[in-house]
Amino acid sequence: MNATEDAFEQELARQILISEKKRVTILAIILSFMAFYFLTMICCFPSAFPEQFLHKIYGLPFWIWFTLLLATTAAYKWFLLIIIDYVIKTGKQISAFLRYFNVFEETSLPTVAIFLLAQVIDPILALVSPSSFIYFIFIILAALRLNFKLCLFTGTVAAIEYLSLALFYISQVNESAKTTILTLLPHHIVKAVILFVTGLVTGLVTLQLKKQIIQSFHYIQERNDIANIFGQHVSPPVVDKLLHQPTEICTETRHVCVMFLDIRDFTTFSENNRPEEVVNFLNTLFEPMIDIVNLHNGVINKFLGDGFMAIFGAPISDGKDSQNAVNAAQEIIKTVKQKIANGEIAPIRIGIGLHTGNAVTGTVGSIQRKEYTVIGDVVNLASRIEQLNKPLGSQLLISAAVWETIGKNIDTVIDKGLVPVKGRKEPVQIYQIN
Repeated sequence: MNATEDAFEQELARQILISEKKRVTILAIILSFMAFYFLTMICCFPSAFPEQFLHKIYGLPFWIWFTLLLATTAAYKWFLLIIIDYVIKTGKQISAFLRYFNVFEETSLPTVAIFLLAQVIDPILALVSPSSFIYFIFIILAALRLNFKLCLFTGTVAAIEYLSLALFYISQVNESAKTTILTLLPHHIVKAVILFVTGLVTGLVTLQLKKQIIQSFHYIQERNDIANIFGQHVSPPVVDKLLHQPTEICTETRHVCVMFLDIRDFTTFSENNRPEEVVNFLNTLFEPMIDIVNLHNGVINKFLGDGFMAIFGAPISDGKDSQNAVNAAQEIIKTVKQKIANGEIAPIRIGIGLHTGNAVTGTVGSIQRKEYTVIGDVVNLASRIEQLNKPLGSQLLISAAVWETIGKNIDTVIDKGLVPVKGRKEPVQIYQIN
């Protein structure tokens, strides 16, 4: 598990605690209200309740025991809220013992209610009273914990406690009285099994829900990886295409057109100006260039101080990579001339070199830092072609491969012939575009 996944797990655990806090808060409020309401009603309107509520069990009337049950459970919930709030603020986790104890305490609430009710009415009727259905509420609420074991534990406790009560009370019923289905043990066994299965199913649903949450996280993380790899130098259409294809960028051989751009005499400019002026100059110059490359489905692969390398055709291609690169280069030169004419930047010249061919593309680096890169002779030759602009007095040079790929459809092209290129034995056919 890497640092990002570990941070996600911690945040997920924190969110589960926040959800648990809300759940416990709701229960605390409901139980407190019920205790207050029951106490008020029994004191002010005792005739509204059945006579059985006044019967004494273990020395006290039933209604006092019932009110104490609600009040003590509510008090425990308010105390639990303090613990949860402290755990959230300190970034800790609730102990496993407290988690399971809380489940046991909640699930036992309807058990105690049935037990008390059985002291004043027919025990079999107490078993099928609304109190027994509270088990299902707590089992369903257990799903908010996103913990399969806790859900299963809730269902198991409910099933065991209910079945234990059923076994105890049915054993006290006379054989002659066992004339209805409610007094037959199989009926209550089935109900206990349903409680257990409900806990099991809730746990399985919880597992699936948690799995989907984690998958969604990985899905978002993979998409963020794309943004990290390509930075801010990819056009929105390219981003959209990338996000709608498999996000794992594999190493592969692709046909690409590579652009190298360089600012002429930048060293002299940087020596004669303050660093902040140099940076501002580069930002002013690069900003429209980046937009132009983006608009023509290119990707700024890396900045090279006073220039950059752009790729057309990787990681995606629209089939017009060389034409896109030429159009982008011409628009960049036109934009620079306009900025100079408008006095936005100092008079400069730029050099652009284009070459197309096969290259190996993919990501290199580590988990912490990755970079999308293009490797191959096409990159080296594009760089060498750009460097020829200075001796040839040009601004845009392309290789014969680019010229043929775009269909030789530019009128302002000048055939520079076979030009020697540094590092290569054979001269290279070069074309200049004005």
